[in-house]
Amino acid sequence: SVNEMVRRHETLRTSFNAVDGDPVQVIAPALTLELPVVDLSHLSEGEERRATVKRLAREEVQRPFDLVEGPLLRVTLLRLEEQEHVLLLTVHHIVNDGWSLGIMFRELAVLYEAYCAGKSFSLSELPIQYADFAIWQRQWLQGEVLDSQLSYWKRQLGSGISTVELPTDRPRPPVQTFHGAQQTLVLPRDLSERLKELSRREQVTLFMTLLAAFKVLLHRYSGQDDIVVGSPIAGRNRAELEGLIGFFVNTLVLRTDLSGDPTFRELLGRVREVALGAYEHQDLPFERLVEELQPQRDLSRSPLFQVMFVLQNIPGLALELPGLGVEAFDVDSGRAKFDLTLTVLEEQGGLRALLEYNTDLFEAATVARMLGHWRNLLEAVVADPGQRLFELALLSEAERHQVLVEWNDTKRDYPTDKCIHELFEAQAERTP
Repeated sequence: SVNEMVRRHETLRTSFNAVDGDPVQVIAPALTLELPVVDLSHLSEGEERRATVKRLAREEVQRPFDLVEGPLLRVTLLRLEEQEHVLLLTVHHIVNDGWSLGIMFRELAVLYEAYCAGKSFSLSELPIQYADFAIWQRQWLQGEVLDSQLSYWKRQLGSGISTVELPTDRPRPPVQTFHGAQQTLVLPRDLSERLKELSRREQVTLFMTLLAAFKVLLHRYSGQDDIVVGSPIAGRNRAELEGLIGFFVNTLVLRTDLSGDPTFRELLGRVREVALGAYEHQDLPFERLVEELQPQRDLSRSPLFQVMFVLQNIPGLALELPGLGVEAFDVDSGRAKFDLTLTVLEEQGGLRALLEYNTDLFEAATVARMLGHWRNLLEAVVADPGQRLFELALLSEAERHQVLVEWNDTKRDYPTDKCIHELFEAQAERTP
């Protein structure tokens, strides 16, 4: 099933070589993948087996690909017992994106069912391949089209763009690191529904509402008014691209002015305007934008933005195979691409947030507190979007009590028969 999918999609047979210093796609006419099977059935069922599976999965995620030699897709099967296995499917991001995962799962399901039943499969041949899109994009994105895209982004980002300076638990290393971890927050279903209702009422998308609240959090933490966040966009704005596996996603740089202590409702309007403008000019590749803007580079951080926000609402990411019960096996890659990446997943039960963070900058407790503050902001904005940004409650009741009561409980008994300067002198003698 996997090899038939590789035959159908040229991207899964693509490697990258350098010709005169420029990378080029090299598409293999045929490629057959092996499916190594690692037998773990000798391990005792329980913690030992789970720990081994997690270790092997994490090692697989962290094992680099050879872009020149390929292949850029690996599959491994871990055999736990006769009726239980773990399939590790690893794809390099250069030939794959989130949308592509849904395509892979759907095609695997169709092919697996057909091979099991000995029938021919019902997948039609693809009308175009990714290389066709790449050539078309280069030909289209020039002249007036390119000038229009560039002029917009230069207006948005060309002057005085600043980095978001969040308070970190450790000094920033001189060279950017990518050691990471993530924490999860499940938003109550009631809060999720109220956020969607607020979005409808204010004529914005759920993405815009969640992003605005995240920008308020960054604004309150940093004390900065100019907040720049990166966000991916699917980049599949033509019907022919919807069934292709490949890297179509682009990164948009969303810069919002939070000055003047506006109400959250006013901020939603600003975020909406910025987002719609970015969508309209989404075709300029992020890499080309960095080349054009030539921002001052700093090895300790990524260019243009260091914080990313993602709303993941792509349907159909579940893999369903006949005769098998299939469930996702989450793997923590131990990596962080940016200082912070907040990913919100739309699920049947509501919204689930994952905050990926650089562990060389932040402690786990700090990130957990940050997620809690973001939830508090969400509760505050659905209660009254007319509040100004610094009126929105950031702290929980327990935190407010700690700051206002516990930390101010400084009353002490002291001798009342002496003057202050005498008490001071006595203390200086005790601890000079």
